Amino acid sequence: MQAITSIQALDAYREKIRSKQKQDLPSVLVCFGTGCLANGARDVAEAFKQEITAQGLKIDLDVGFKTTGCHGYCENGPLVALRPRDILYLKVKPEDVAEIVEKSIKNEELVERLLYKDIKTQDVIAQYKAIPFYKHQKRIALKNIGNIDPTSIDDYILQGGYSALTKALGMDPDEIIAEIEASGLRGRGGGGFPTGRKWRSCKAVESDVRYVICNGDEGDPGAFMDRSTMEGDPHSVIEGMIIGACAVEAFQGYVYVRDEYPLAVKNMQSAIDAAREIGFLGKGILGSDFDFDIKISRGGGAFVCGESSALMRSIEGKVGEPRAKYIRSVEKGLFDKPTVLNNVETWANVPEIISKGAQWYAGLGTQGSKGTKVFSLVGKVNNTGLVEVPMGITLRELVEEIGGGVIGSKKFKAVQTGGPSGGCIPESLLDLSIDFDSLTEAGSMMGSGGIIVMDEDTCMVDVAKYFTSFLVEESCGKCAPCRDGLPRMLHILTEITEGRGKEGDIERLEELCDVLSYGALCGLGTSAANPVLSTIRYFREEYEAHIRDKKCPAGVCKELITYRIDAEACTGCTACAKRCPQECISGQRKEPHVIDTNRCIKCGVCKDICPVDAVRVE
Repeated sequence: MQAITSIQALDAYREKIRSKQKQDLPSVLVCFGTGCLANGARDVAEAFKQEITAQGLKIDLDVGFKTTGCHGYCENGPLVALRPRDILYLKVKPEDVAEIVEKSIKNEELVERLLYKDIKTQDVIAQYKAIPFYKHQKRIALKNIGNIDPTSIDDYILQGGYSALTKALGMDPDEIIAEIEASGLRGRGGGGFPTGRKWRSCKAVESDVRYVICNGDEGDPGAFMDRSTMEGDPHSVIEGMIIGACAVEAFQGYVYVRDEYPLAVKNMQSAIDAAREIGFLGKGILGSDFDFDIKISRGGGAFVCGESSALMRSIEGKVGEPRAKYIRSVEKGLFDKPTVLNNVETWANVPEIISKGAQWYAGLGTQGSKGTKVFSLVGKVNNTGLVEVPMGITLRELVEEIGGGVIGSKKFKAVQTGGPSGGCIPESLLDLSIDFDSLTEAGSMMGSGGIIVMDEDTCMVDVAKYFTSFLVEESCGKCAPCRDGLPRMLHILTEITEGRGKEGDIERLEELCDVLSYGALCGLGTSAANPVLSTIRYFREEYEAHIRDKKCPAGVCKELITYRIDAEACTGCTACAKRCPQECISGQRKEPHVIDTNRCIKCGVCKDICPVDAVRVE
């Protein structure tokens, strides 16, 4: 690949790529996100290649056939999109490929059984952007994912990639920072700190060396936003980092990636190598006097290394522990030099802001939360996956319109936002605006963007125990509030869920939460109280039922429930007796059955298997 040494040469190169594209011919895009790969997308792609070659179709396998990043609709993978007709096929198997090629590529027909079927209306929808999961989204950070081959720098350039860099190189560093400030972009990693202010503070520090870092250490359970971006559009992150480095006059950058993300590491490294080879990284970028390069640093999977100072210590080869916050990383960060650290999504927004202007970006979202936000929508919801929506959308719109509502006939109970340190928001606040300030006021947080939907069968005390347990395991233990306070909270929650709760436990939990909120050293500890405080705030009656009545209203906590069979509802089908691992269910065929509660281990198999819902939890 020949190095590009000027803006004019980049424009000419882009036109050269465009001239090779045959817009009137069909193209096939197979999702190669981690979820689709796990479900067999590689075999589907190979089947398409073989079928296209065997039938002699006019599809250039180098141009018209692409393996892309995650389309977002993960539960329905492998996904296959056909352009230019904008058709999306779901759960495609290798044996489906021949039929797709025959009907939808060679002819104008559809393979209806592979199309999306609306959950509420049962209408079949063929058009990609008409599917409710997609049509309510506004994509900025994710705009290329699913449309380009992430291993091809040409694909990114063809979409306008690195044009924002050329614009930034013609701007004064202070102009770039002013543009980011005017956009209102806030950090998407959880804290929501104004990005432009961080950059300006770093540049203001007298130093001959500065660093920029991309935080790709995404550790929240159920979150995969940053991973999907690094896997599906790595060049957007790289371009954003180069622009940021240009603004703060840094000459070295690091991408800190979880070691559990092998595909993200592979695609990021491939993109860095390609960007360096073509002249976007290294010495004299695009013929300018600006030098900048990027290295990948692989994290060992410690959740606490998502905290900025712990992450920097990890890059330095030290134990990943946070330090006191009076030392600001923009003044003394990596190797004690001024450092700007933003997460993957934040960097991916930067090229679009520089390209389209601050006012365009500021026109999206709310007064205090501009732009869009990427969320991983998971849990007891019909449409799970990766979504990007304007700030200010309500939880109800996200859960019901994009998510398709709660699975089955169950009732919505709560939504947990912000990862393990986030809070649980009840049904009464479903019309709450999703923005930094509203979520904080409700006792939760934006976090990196995890959204977990819970239904009526969820025990909120058990939820608080689960997230507290996670935080106990992931705490570095450097400060006393975390080291001693979190295990004590977990002990009290465990006692409550196992029937040993006592009066005063709720108040003791609240006191411990205050200690953590005000005394912990880093964000893990100061926000660790959110799951407990929010569940006490909105679901206090569940705590009281566990403590006073020794009952779990949701029927989750085993020590507080008993399974019995309703004699009037039981048809005597014997299904439960056949599946019971303890063989503690007895009764004649077509006669009501009985559970021996002394032998029952409360596994719940009988309730799950009963065809007439005759098993009761008390």
